[in-house]
Amino acid sequence: MAEAAADQQQEVKTELPNKKRALSGVERAAILLLSLGEQDAAEVMKHLGPKEVQGLGQTMAQLGGVTRDQVSDVLSEFCDTVDSQTALGVEADEYIRNVLTKALGEDKADSLVDRILLGKGSKGLESLRWMESRAVAEMIRVEHPQIIAIVLSFLEADQSAEVLSMLPEQVRTDVTLRIATLDGIQPNALHELDEIFERQFAGGNTSNLKSANLGGVKKAADILNFVDSNVETGVLDNINDVDPELSQNIQDLMFVFDNLADIDDRSVQALLREVPSDTLITALKGSEDAVKDKVFKNMSKRAGEMLKDDLEAKGPVRLSDVEEAQKEILGIARRMAEAGDITLGGKGDQYV
Repeated sequence: MAEAAADQQQEVKTELPNKKRALSGVERAAILLLSLGEQDAAEVMKHLGPKEVQGLGQTMAQLGGVTRDQVSDVLSEFCDTVDSQTALGVEADEYIRNVLTKALGEDKADSLVDRILLGKGSKGLESLRWMESRAVAEMIRVEHPQIIAIVLSFLEADQSAEVLSMLPEQVRTDVTLRIATLDGIQPNALHELDEIFERQFAGGNTSNLKSANLGGVKKAADILNFVDSNVETGVLDNINDVDPELSQNIQDLMFVFDNLADIDDRSVQALLREVPSDTLITALKGSEDAVKDKVFKNMSKRAGEMLKDDLEAKGPVRLSDVEEAQKEILGIARRMAEAGDITLGGKGDQYV
C-alpha cells in the first residue's frame, strides 16, 4: 500500500510538476467534461467549433495527476456560475459570454464567443470560418490564385495557414505573393465573391461583410507565422527569387520563436507565467541559446536550475513536437500582445 501511494505521488509529480500552478481555462474545461460522463460531454462538444473540440480533446488526453480537490474546485466553480446566472430574463449573448469565460478563461472565450455570436446566421464567406480547413482547401483549390488570396485574407491567420499548407507548393507561393501585394478590395467585388459562395451554401445575407481592407504584407506575415517551418522556408525562398525586397519585408513583420530573445524582461516574465512547464521544456529543446538565456534570466535561480535539469533529463525530442510547442507559446504571446499585456518587438522594432 505504501509503495502504491509512493508511486502515485511520483506520477502526480511527473505530470503536474507544480501543484500550486493555477489550472488554465482549457484544463478546467477538460476536467469538467471528464466529470460529466460520455453522453453529456458529447452534447457539450456538439456546440463547439472544430478547433475548440481538438484543443479540448488533446488536453483531455494529456491530463493526468488531477487531484480530487482540483476536480471539486472546478465543479464548484461551474455550479456557482450556473446558480448565479440564468438565460431566463437576461441577455442570452451576455450569458453565453460569461459562462464561457468562466469555463475557458478570457483569452480562449473571447475568440469562441465571437465565432458563436457572429456566426449564428453566417453564409457566404463568413461560413468558411466555420468549416474545417481541409474542406475550405478542397473548395478553393481550383479557383484562381487571386480568389484564393482574397479568401485567405478574409479568414483568421491560423485557419489561413492550415489551408495554405494544404495547397500545392507553387500555389502557396503565388497566393502568398498576392496576399502580400493585395491593397484592399472594392466592397462590391467582395460582395460578388461572397455571393458566389452563398450560392454554394443555398444563400444567406452579407451583413457581416463590413470591411474591404484585406491583404497586405502584415497579413502574409501573420499567416506564415502559423505554418510549419518547412512550408514557411519554401514560400519565403520562392518569393525571394521573384521579389527579394518583398520577401524581406514579410520576414521583418514575422515574429518567430527565436525573437523571444529580443523582447523586454517584463514581457518574458508575464509570458512564462502563462506557459505550461512541459510545453516550455519541449520548446526550448530546439531553441537558440539566446532564447534559453533570456528565459533563465527571467526566472528565479532555483526555478532556472530546475528547468536546466529538466532539459537535460528530457532527452531527444522530435522536431515536430518542438515546433508544435513553440507554436503554442507564440500563440499565447500573440494573444497577450493583442490584449496589451506584453509587447513583442521583432526585427527593425516592428510590433505585432
